[in-house]
Amino acid sequence: MNNKFFKKAKKFLPFIGIIIFIYTIYALDISDIIDAVLSINPLFLLLAIPLTIPRVLIRNYAWKLIMDEQNIQISYWNLLSIFLMGYFYGTITPGYLGQLMRIPYLKEKTNEPYGKLFFNSSIETIVHTTTLYLMMFIGALIVLGSFPQLLTITVSWVIILSVVLLIFIRKNRGEIIFKKLIHIFIPKSLKIYFQDFAKSFYTDFPRIKKLLLPAFLGLFTWIIIYSQYYLIIMALNLPIPYLYFLLLFPVANLAALIPISFAGLGTRELIAVILFTTLFSVPDEKIFVVSLLGFIITDIVTGLIGLVIAFKESGKDMFNKNFISS
Repeated sequence: MNNKFFKKAKKFLPFIGIIIFIYTIYALDISDIIDAVLSINPLFLLLAIPLTIPRVLIRNYAWKLIMDEQNIQISYWNLLSIFLMGYFYGTITPGYLGQLMRIPYLKEKTNEPYGKLFFNSSIETIVHTTTLYLMMFIGALIVLGSFPQLLTITVSWVIILSVVLLIFIRKNRGEIIFKKLIHIFIPKSLKIYFQDFAKSFYTDFPRIKKLLLPAFLGLFTWIIIYSQYYLIIMALNLPIPYLYFLLLFPVANLAALIPISFAGLGTRELIAVILFTTLFSVPDEKIFVVSLLGFIITDIVTGLIGLVIAFKESGKDMFNKNFISS
């Protein structure tokens, strides 16, 4: 019964965000949304799009630092290609979970164990999002009088994440939990593969102090992302101070990480509308446009570059197979 329910839930859960997205459009009135789009000053969009380049290059450099710390040998440019392909898969999957597709590509380039590569990809994401929680915490303090529940949500989320990290950061404790999980959930025929995976998980475990610079670079990339969004705020001439937006929009972005929609579509827009229309005298349809256009500029554009690279990689594989067979 539980297995059947879980399988059905997996199929329908991602569409919750789509339903929320459609409902939000319906509630706001699509004609108002179209009017908001038509009122945009395109100059600001032209300024926002190129900021994707330094953002991607900086985040990839931060990931390369973690790679070097774990003794994973790969060039910066090969890693950049893998990062962009992972970004594409992330934008079309619930909660950006498709980024895990980076792992097979990394395996092909490095031949490192899957467990080690899984940990590397996970720690890159965790380090990158850690600074997002810091921004959320500061933002929650700023609006404590208007949104007291926001601080509670932020602190609760950080505590849960910290507990999970503290459990798995210790090798002995983490391996015991892995063994129990494998024993409970993994079929007997597959246990040996998952045991090997668990053993390699802690290979070349990075030193915490070596993750500080990647975390700082992560903060810098978040500032660039929300500056791209803020240029849309300026394009719509909305009276929202930059610092407030910089520290409050991460709340909506966190909602995008919940795996109930494709790349947070719907949940992010709804939270953004509720948050900013409550705190500022701004039209809700314009905030909706800011969130949606920002997602297109920061995620879809980057993902499309990754899609092109993925097609090129698959084309190379097909050529190599045909060449070898001939």
